[in-house]
Amino acid sequence: MPARIEDYALIGDGHSAALVSRDGSVDWLCWPRFDSGACFAALLGTPEHGRWLITTRDTPRAVSRRYLPDTLILETTLETPSGTVQLVDFMPRHEGASSLIRIVRCSEGRVALQTELIIRFDFGSIIPWVTQTRGPVNELHAVAGPDMLTLRTRVELRGQDARTVGEFELEAGTEVSFVLTYGSSHLPPPQAPDVQRALHETRAFWQNWAGTCRLDGPWRSAVVRSLITLKSLIYEPTGGIVAAPTTSLPERIQGERNWDYRYCWLRDATFTLLSLMDAGYVEEAEHWRTWLIRALAGAPAQAQIMYGVAGERRLTELELPWLPGYEGSSPVRIGNAAAAQLQLDVYGEVADALQHARLGGLCLRTEGWAVQRALTEHVATIWNQPDEGIWEVRGPRQHFTHSKVMAWVALDRAIKAVETHDLPGPVERWRDVRERIHAEVCAQGFNSRLGSFVQSYGSHQLDASLLMIPLVGFLPASDPRVRGTVDAVGKHLIVDGLVHRYNTAQTDDGLPPGEGAFLACTFWYVDNLALCGRWPEAREIFEHLLTLRNDVGLLAEEYDPKARRQLGNFPQAFSHVSLVGSAYNLTTNARAKPAHQRSASGRP
Repeated sequence: MPARIEDYALIGDGHSAALVSRDGSVDWLCWPRFDSGACFAALLGTPEHGRWLITTRDTPRAVSRRYLPDTLILETTLETPSGTVQLVDFMPRHEGASSLIRIVRCSEGRVALQTELIIRFDFGSIIPWVTQTRGPVNELHAVAGPDMLTLRTRVELRGQDARTVGEFELEAGTEVSFVLTYGSSHLPPPQAPDVQRALHETRAFWQNWAGTCRLDGPWRSAVVRSLITLKSLIYEPTGGIVAAPTTSLPERIQGERNWDYRYCWLRDATFTLLSLMDAGYVEEAEHWRTWLIRALAGAPAQAQIMYGVAGERRLTELELPWLPGYEGSSPVRIGNAAAAQLQLDVYGEVADALQHARLGGLCLRTEGWAVQRALTEHVATIWNQPDEGIWEVRGPRQHFTHSKVMAWVALDRAIKAVETHDLPGPVERWRDVRERIHAEVCAQGFNSRLGSFVQSYGSHQLDASLLMIPLVGFLPASDPRVRGTVDAVGKHLIVDGLVHRYNTAQTDDGLPPGEGAFLACTFWYVDNLALCGRWPEAREIFEHLLTLRNDVGLLAEEYDPKARRQLGNFPQAFSHVSLVGSAYNLTTNARAKPAHQRSASGRP
């Protein structure tokens, strides 16, 4: 059985990422890209589906771990009756080939250790052909189809039951390293990086990068860890940001809400852009903006809600029946059929992101305007259609209130671009459409009996996405309808201090009910409380959210307060971006507050 979701830590190199458990097992790694097939897939099955374990032969009496300060280098300390070792795991920044380096150091006594390498390409389905060359440095090659892994180490290894195993001992002051490198099977094996140089350069890279974060104050360490996590989810060649490095981690244990998040969602555009810009990471924000424009290039009617890391559009969804799923949560899926859905809100997110990019000086006056103008014209013709909404329901399309609000944002930001940057466009017609959307939402999306906006026109259901209404400037936080909505969400969607997206038992979303609390929604609730001036409540909830991070500061998509477990794909970019935004909103000396930036940009 795999570890609990929160018992994993992340390492990565800007092309892919691995999850390492507290017991020293790499249970997930897709190579060579985030969305490639996994060579270690024990996370969604058993060790036989691929993993790499390094641990002590005696059961450790204590295990602790940390990231080296302001880095993505993981250090796990294992204490045994005979001594103590540190396991250092990292992926050096990509230089022609991607590697996973594991260093074992003995700091006290003498410790017996073991390693077990089980390589299974294509998500645990293919056993490779393994050969080994012995020498001062033992070299192992595992090949199947286009893929090849090369392991180099001084430790003596042997094959056993389609596994590679080895035993070794270390005494205080000694260490041994393992270097696993990905390559294409038709090419010579890539050269292995020098371990000590790679460690030094990787540490310097992350510490220099983290050191430029602008935020000071009580939550700086949490913000820096979230920003490092976000940086690790950027596919460096293109600037695209994956929602998470995993697929099919469940929103409910043994449930069916198991989706592939190894793609780039347009919905994350504004949150991500503001988080990067406000923290001082202009280069990453610029790369994300240019990725958005490239991905969207083409006919507006063919725009998708998500793309591959290089802008791929075909994300065909498949089920992998040979994987039993995380703790029996099936089916395991790769690809994502939601890419073909109509979700009106993404047009608003893209328009909002491009407008903030202009305001932040990230682009020239006309750059990207042709794409945005075409998208705006398209939204002006389809805004009154039902859609699948922000939560990508697989039930019937509806007139979701949040979708209409974000369609308003798409028109509003285009109008603002014309007004503030002297760009060409049919602004009078756009203003007319914007006013019609606003009037319709206020008339049909608000339930006067509940005193709140509701999930969809004519519905009585609440939805946490309604918290975006003041955040995007559709209505000010002081509006009684907004205050009523915030109060209703607080009363009906908060369970054990956390906000749920909606009541799955009362909403036809095409799936069985039941899921954890969606962490980003709780951060939005914090932002709303801040906008309403309810600072003590906002800080209290924010502090509570920080306690839900695991021991190395990572968050999944959701949290189950009853089972006290993280749920969903991990780590989740949206959760960490939302954490950064809320921290800025609550910091009195922050140079910019995202809630104020977004809401102010939307005032008619």
